Amino acid sequence: MDDLSRLPATDPDIIFRTRDELYTADMLIAALRGFDFFTWLDAHPGTVDDVARGLGFHRRPVDVMTTLFVAMDLVERDGEVLRPTARAREHLVTGSAWCAAPYFPRLSDRPIAQDLIQVLRTGEPVSFASRRDEADWHRAMETERFADEFLAAMDVRGRILAPELAEKVDLRERRRLLDIGGGSGLYACAFAARHPRLHASVLEKPPVDAIAARAIERRGFARSVDTIAADMLTDGLPPGCDVHLYSNVLHDWDEPIVKRLLHASADALPAGGQLVILDAFLNARKTGPLSSAAYSVLLMHVTQGRCYSVAEMEQWLAEAGFEAPSYVPLALGRAAMVASRRQR
Repeated sequence: MDDLSRLPATDPDIIFRTRDELYTADMLIAALRGFDFFTWLDAHPGTVDDVARGLGFHRRPVDVMTTLFVAMDLVERDGEVLRPTARAREHLVTGSAWCAAPYFPRLSDRPIAQDLIQVLRTGEPVSFASRRDEADWHRAMETERFADEFLAAMDVRGRILAPELAEKVDLRERRRLLDIGGGSGLYACAFAARHPRLHASVLEKPPVDAIAARAIERRGFARSVDTIAADMLTDGLPPGCDVHLYSNVLHDWDEPIVKRLLHASADALPAGGQLVILDAFLNARKTGPLSSAAYSVLLMHVTQGRCYSVAEMEQWLAEAGFEAPSYVPLALGRAAMVASRRQR
């Protein structure tokens, strides 16, 4: 049986942050060389909605872009109004003696930056990693070849996060876990390894459900972890579980779908049932951390979602019927939010 209790002896944070922040430079290049954003904002300070309307962009990617620049201390918020910081006015606004824009590559030299502008204009994700022969992530995951590749990559990160999550979130009193959109089932297996009396089910649509079943078998957890072939967005969530897990799932979807999934969990869980959300969260004021703001750009590029703030998630949990949310910091800039289903 695979030992899912072991953690690495050294800290890999800088390695994983390098990947998570991969598109940060391209977002800045897109803003500077694609539409001279800081010069425009200096002349038109306003809210996220104002910026989206003024530039003809969609709100979700504008929110992601401006949150990154706030975390980089290039944009500041006065209430909801955004304007360039003193640093940005000196170094990123056209006409300044110290404007650094010409130091950056041309937009035509950066395919990712070009695609980020497309996302700003359309609000829709583009092909995975800007591969010209690939669909966007959501559609690509419907092919076994791509799903195998993607899940293998996510399991590298999961080998660090899953054992820590299972250690820090106590499920001793729980009996049945539903791992919603659980990928290869690594997190479900880690909880099963930690709590022998816990049975877990991984809910995934084809072909990922079959990939998960094979991975669970290889790890030696087929007796305690099974799979359910279903689409969480169309088939609903099965009853009979007292804990639900969303591990790196909600950030793939825009606000309406996130809220719908939280309500679906509230409907399926019993009173006192537990909800666990593992993700990279922004702080309540959406001023950082920079690692999450940068990762949100990568998500904006390839998915329909983004990183959400602690305050946003707390509000949506309360609206769905959950209470007493707690925040559990984890490795690699991730955290878990844990909440209980209110009495009905």
